[in-house]
Amino acid sequence: MELPVIDLSRYLEISGKLSNDREKLSGQLQEFGPWLGESCKEVSRILRETGALIVKDPRCSAEDNDRFIDIMEKYFERPQDYKKLHERPQSYYQIGSSPDGLEVAKCVVDEKIKEKVKAMPMDVQPSLPHGPDLKERYMWRVGSPPANTRFREFNLEPPIPEGFLEWKEVMDSWGSKMVNAVEAVAEMAAIGFGLPKDAFTSLLKQGPQLLGPTGSNLSHYNQEGTVFAGYHYDTNFLTIHGRSRFPGLNIWLRNGQKVEVKVPPGCLFIQTGKQIEWLTAGECMAGMHEVVVTDKTLDAVKKAAEQNRSLWRVSSTLFSNIASDAMLKPLGHFAKRPQANQYPPMYAGEFMQNELSAINLNGNKIEA
Repeated sequence: MELPVIDLSRYLEISGKLSNDREKLSGQLQEFGPWLGESCKEVSRILRETGALIVKDPRCSAEDNDRFIDIMEKYFERPQDYKKLHERPQSYYQIGSSPDGLEVAKCVVDEKIKEKVKAMPMDVQPSLPHGPDLKERYMWRVGSPPANTRFREFNLEPPIPEGFLEWKEVMDSWGSKMVNAVEAVAEMAAIGFGLPKDAFTSLLKQGPQLLGPTGSNLSHYNQEGTVFAGYHYDTNFLTIHGRSRFPGLNIWLRNGQKVEVKVPPGCLFIQTGKQIEWLTAGECMAGMHEVVVTDKTLDAVKKAAEQNRSLWRVSSTLFSNIASDAMLKPLGHFAKRPQANQYPPMYAGEFMQNELSAINLNGNKIEA
């Protein structure tokens, strides 16, 4: 199945003119023509029915993505002792570096997900890992943290690795562009769901928007079937990816279909996380995915080796998050859904503490 591609260009031309007031917005939907309402409904429908879509944002180029991957390949190629200097376990590893063999996938620790996997037809079952994920990660916060927060551990300043003069500029540039793309999709989804335009984006303000690339060493882990990231959902609002240089990302649509993700050049892939599931009381469900070494991965490894390119698989990933001190609860008419009581109100920071502890990214509460 080919995932639908949504071109954000036309929406971006008029988005700044749209009101956050629902009554005024209703009139604007008529003023700008039927394409606006139809486009927004299409985004909300795709997120609801599949949990995944591909967007084209004219502000995000393939060259931007390549520049980011170039610097991250150089970082992941550094020795482990060097990368260990950037670990911040007190942040639940949500800032700085984390080693491979640390995070444990949901399919390993969650009994409900284990049962779900067993019930799947064999041809769409995920590749189950034999232990923790074999991926490294580096988390860089995009934007300023809040001045006051109950959850300092999720709002720390990220370390800047020594020897990378362009680090901050590259990370902030690519990270902010992906945040902007997420915000456009979040606005369109909100309008499509019949909510105020800023229903989601107002909660994202001063949230820990985390540029979180993974690094997987294909010169070391290069056997077909090796699991870099076991079957799991993301705990955040929406996850957005640029194009990786090595295939291997599989997702499961809401209907259970397994899809190998192919991101066209210059496009971005978005998948729903657990926070949007909470805000919509299950109208959107968190999307499941895995990263594994496939025959196509190995073909790309062979080609990269012949061209003397890096054999680190870098994911160009950003995790958009609701502000840690914002209340995570079903919004508007979603609060009336029968399933709403399954999504009790809680601080987003508290929700993240629970979710990250469950996958072995334990941290320590930092007292304010």
